[in-house]
Amino acid sequence: MLYILLYPLHGAVSFFNLFRYITFRASMAALTAFIVSLVLGPPVIRALRRLKIGENVRKEESARLYELQSSKQDTPTMGGILILLAIVSSTLLWADIFNHYIGLALFSTVWLGVTGFMDDYLKQVRKKSKGLTATAKFTSQIVLGLILGTLLFLMPDSNTRIDVPFLKDVSLQLGVLYILFVILVIAGTSNAVNLTDGLDGLAIGIVIMVSIAFSVLSYVTGNKTLSHYLLVPFINGSGELTVFCASILGAGLGFLWFNCYPASIFMGDVGSLALGGALGTVAILIKKELLLVIVGGIFVVEALSVIIQVASFRLTKKRVFKCSPLHHHFQFAGWPENKVIIRFWILAGLLALLTLVTLKIR
Repeated sequence: MLYILLYPLHGAVSFFNLFRYITFRASMAALTAFIVSLVLGPPVIRALRRLKIGENVRKEESARLYELQSSKQDTPTMGGILILLAIVSSTLLWADIFNHYIGLALFSTVWLGVTGFMDDYLKQVRKKSKGLTATAKFTSQIVLGLILGTLLFLMPDSNTRIDVPFLKDVSLQLGVLYILFVILVIAGTSNAVNLTDGLDGLAIGIVIMVSIAFSVLSYVTGNKTLSHYLLVPFINGSGELTVFCASILGAGLGFLWFNCYPASIFMGDVGSLALGGALGTVAILIKKELLLVIVGGIFVVEALSVIIQVASFRLTKKRVFKCSPLHHHFQFAGWPENKVIIRFWILAGLLALLTLVTLKIR
């Protein structure tokens, strides 16, 4: 919004020429989102406590897990509302609000945020322990993916190729099947982040790492000179997503201030589904879909651990892991919670670096 309002004045006041630069606006977006999270955090936490919207650790699911997680009982949840407020307000303030990539990214984030809010509301306020049914969640994700995939497929500059990391001039042409691929990415990323959100600061810390990597990738993809130099497909206008990713970074850091061990607030599904969908949408818009497997490697492994555990138990009545998702397996193995969190963060940081290395190894 400030870009639309103030940049046209740069002829009269040279200072406003700063708003031309994505790097400046991205930096300010990150700072703004951080401040919004930091300022609104305490009143949001107090409001959630007053409404008695807190974590419910159920003993019937696993006595051992209950023992490990019992200290989290009644900790305020649905803190993802804070994250969404910070991301949306900061993006609207510093990004080009008429850029269609920004519009699609915000649309996806809010859509899944509303889905997560409904799930949390049913669990926390209506006291329905399972919240939204799995069918309802998947339907929401599928419909969003269908809308996003169809819009991208019908755009005049539609690109349904999937670039393969590390390989130059190698891509997969999906055609109309690209719409199904978009559905898979949206559902996969939103659910993977949701499954990872089980320890204090774990999911948001990894989201921060991914958002840093995607900030760089978005800037390169939207910069004609850099994209040509690095042999990355140039997508006109996609550089504006750098501001959106920076907003995620700032909001994530602000939320981590309160969510770090021992957490004062949890994000709930309203945060995890929205953040997963946001990252998946950015990957789709900048044509880095397969890089999600690398940059979001922790999310992928966490989701796979659940799939493997369920499949193994149903087929053989045996469990591969002590508990799933994977972070609980290491807790059961005797790792302290903060050690699991920090080590997963380290791996996420290394995967983010590896993702940026793919810009040169082609």
